Amino acid sequence: METLVGIAVGIGLSAACGFRVFVPLLVMNLASLTGHLHLASDFEWIGGTPATIIFATAAIVEVLAYYIPWLDHILDTVTTPAAMIAGVVATASVVTNVSPLLKWTLAIIAGGGAATLVQGATSTLRLKSTALTGGVGNPLVATGEWIGAIITALLAIIVPVICLVLILLLVILVVRKAGRLFFRRRTREGRFDSQNST
Repeated sequence: METLVGIAVGIGLSAACGFRVFVPLLVMNLASLTGHLHLASDFEWIGGTPATIIFATAAIVEVLAYYIPWLDHILDTVTTPAAMIAGVVATASVVTNVSPLLKWTLAIIAGGGAATLVQGATSTLRLKSTALTGGVGNPLVATGEWIGAIITALLAIIVPVICLVLILLLVILVVRKAGRLFFRRRTREGRFDSQNST
């Protein structure tokens, strides 16, 4: 049971890394320092005082940088691989009592996948915000993202199963939305091709 809870916590924390890379790591650090999160032995450095300083500084810089209009799009290209790596680390750090092969497979596929999916969804939302508002709405998106990172990370630690269910619902929503967009695009291309052939 402890292993399954650890997996749920890890996937939740990984999804939070998709919103912001360093905010969930800071939440993990503080939860570990206060005894609310137990880390795997090879990841105990995440719960150390030096990590608190590093994660807090990086989280503040990251959150503030997303409020600079031209910088937020550049950050999206950099943070996508960083979010995936942070997601892998977040999952690997809390999954215990399993073989290293299973641990790293879960960390890469579930942790990295959850972080990448959320990061992709937020990047798409920011692009739509830019297109619709000329970038004026992007600070609102940025605010929602760091709040989402904090709430998701806290839910992952406090109620991991509920957090996992919410993440699964998000995955279903994103997949359905992507499927509709793909289907519409294919339908339009089919119509365009048929018009050109006549």
